[in-house]
Amino acid sequence: MSEPLPDKAPPARRRVESVFSAEPDARQNPLPRANPLETLQILRDVELPMIAKGPIIRRPKVVGLVERTGFEARAVRRMQTIAGRYGSGPLMLSLPKNMATVLDPEHVHRILDASPEPFAPAETLKRHALKHFEPKVALISHDEERTQRRRMNESALDNNHPIHRMAETFMPAVREEAEALLRDVDAQGGTLKYMDLLDAWFRVVRRVVLGDSYRDDKQLTELIEKLRADGNWAFLKPVDKSGRQDLLDQLHAALDKGEPGSIAAFMRDMDFGSEDQPAEQIPQWLFAFDPAGMATARALALLAEHPQEMAKARKQIAAEGDETAPMLQQLRGSVLESLRLWATTPMILRETTQEVEFEHGVMPAGTTVLIFAPFFHRDDRNLDFAHSFSPEIWEEPRTRDDWPLLPFSGGTGICPGRHLVLLLTSSFLAEIISAKDVSLTSHDLEPGNLPGLLNNFALEFQLT
Repeated sequence: MSEPLPDKAPPARRRVESVFSAEPDARQNPLPRANPLETLQILRDVELPMIAKGPIIRRPKVVGLVERTGFEARAVRRMQTIAGRYGSGPLMLSLPKNMATVLDPEHVHRILDASPEPFAPAETLKRHALKHFEPKVALISHDEERTQRRRMNESALDNNHPIHRMAETFMPAVREEAEALLRDVDAQGGTLKYMDLLDAWFRVVRRVVLGDSYRDDKQLTELIEKLRADGNWAFLKPVDKSGRQDLLDQLHAALDKGEPGSIAAFMRDMDFGSEDQPAEQIPQWLFAFDPAGMATARALALLAEHPQEMAKARKQIAAEGDETAPMLQQLRGSVLESLRLWATTPMILRETTQEVEFEHGVMPAGTTVLIFAPFFHRDDRNLDFAHSFSPEIWEEPRTRDDWPLLPFSGGTGICPGRHLVLLLTSSFLAEIISAKDVSLTSHDLEPGNLPGLLNNFALEFQLT
């Protein structure tokens, strides 16, 4: 955070002891539990809209409905009410399966820092959803398999560097696809629709991840979208084993081909052990670049409706124009703000591998832990920028002492591709706004009172 919040700063943090196995007396002190009516209200207002929108791939009609009805803002208000009633929690829900929702910012940090033990990212429902297209991805792996696969992801995606070591080879794809998009927009009278932007974005993604020859391979993107749509149903729908194998075969072929300048070539000779499964990691990247496209479009909408922030971004582009892969912090902050305001991963899931003691009681082993990111991102009781576009809050790296803002999750399980996503999205936006003036024609966003959800599928711009 760039500067403290004098009036609505988060309350002082309570010390939370890192006790992962409870003493016999503590086991008699369970965590507070929501009553059946409160549980039903949480499921109705928080869980149901999120599931209906599509946890793995969005359902456009449902996203539009949630935007029109204000369900997303109602979910935040519901969690504020629950937190006001129960304090710091965590709060167990009255369900057949042990499930708890997190209410306290310090608990968010603690849980995310203590992954994979005792808070495993490989939560049961997540595993059932992701097995449709990436059953051996690091995110739902355990023990040594997870260690090897996580290291593979971190190395290939250059986890710790804001500018990927291969950035110079990525930038031509960004520039060329943005220019092609703008030519198409000119041919359409200056109108830019979301799906046109997304098509151009995925041309960038395929070139960066797999190589230039995959530029027009929409069939690959459509295949993974189909498998992701199956994943929306988790264990309720059988796995399309032939489709999953087809995807894996194509990714193995891309790795074997190793086109120069692509991440596939970069990772072809990596070896982190017998279980690193490089081809099995790529579907997660192609999955994650979809919400990155959503965030890019929403960031463009925010900039179009906030002229001062747009001017700052253009000034920074001009100042850094001689760099091959500029940092473009204003545009990175704009993308991060779009992810804070309208989280593309609203529910972060963990599962306890053993009993865990909190100051108010013990969480049983096998508990699904729910961190509802919008509750913390849009909590206007504690954040004076909750409903505002505030890219300046991202100018300095956030730490554990800060209020939890989780655009890419957090802790030891933080998204290893976050810097690559920000590099590509900011560069793509820079190509658009440095060439065109942008007006948002589909929505009228009120600065300082931004809506609970912005339907990306309905976004439309006029470029001149």
